[in-house]
Amino acid sequence: MTVYTLKGIEIDIPDWLRDTRIEEKLTSGDYENKESNAALKRIKKGWRVLEIGAGLGYVSAICGQAAGAENVMSVEANPRMLEPIRQNLQRNGQGDVTLVHGAVVGDAHLTESVAFRAGSLFWGGALVEEGKAPDDLVEVPAVPIGHLLAIHQPHFVMMDIEGGEQFLFDKKWPKCVRHVVLEVHLSKYPRKVLKKIVDCMSRSGLTYDPATSSGRTLGFMRVGKVKKG
Repeated sequence: MTVYTLKGIEIDIPDWLRDTRIEEKLTSGDYENKESNAALKRIKKGWRVLEIGAGLGYVSAICGQAAGAENVMSVEANPRMLEPIRQNLQRNGQGDVTLVHGAVVGDAHLTESVAFRAGSLFWGGALVEEGKAPDDLVEVPAVPIGHLLAIHQPHFVMMDIEGGEQFLFDKKWPKCVRHVVLEVHLSKYPRKVLKKIVDCMSRSGLTYDPATSSGRTLGFMRVGKVKKG
């Protein structure tokens, strides 16, 4: 067993991810570096954090240390990753993070499940486009974004869901959200989707955050004063 340590967080990977690009990034220290830096820059103790796309649980653990594990909810669609995430959270004393299995969808989604492609690497996982039937297709629970925002009322939202973000910005986000950090995937949708994301954040009172933005990682922050709570 090989354990990697990044920013004080210990991460182990399942055997089926060894000798992959993921292990290369863990070895180099570049794994989810932008996301973890953004979390450390912006999250305050006691904040409620919503992470959409938990991966190996590395950023989940970072968020737990920053905000308090009991304040963090992490959602992961890939069923193969749930046990590795739990183990990594426990390893780092963040077992109180709430881990939810499901694919986050737009509020217009009508069914209770969604087709999901697990992918040969977990970060290749994505919602399956209509008409495509890959061999690794699985059905996972559908979790509407509006429901998540309403029940958890997060101050900080982290998102990396391989193109699924295109469905989550049709409605204004609630005022409780102070920061949003997401990875955009322009190979998965037209550029007008990026405009939709930016316009939605603007309507929600959030603007571009240069401190948490870099390359494909796009950060937003709330404009003006925010009431405590």
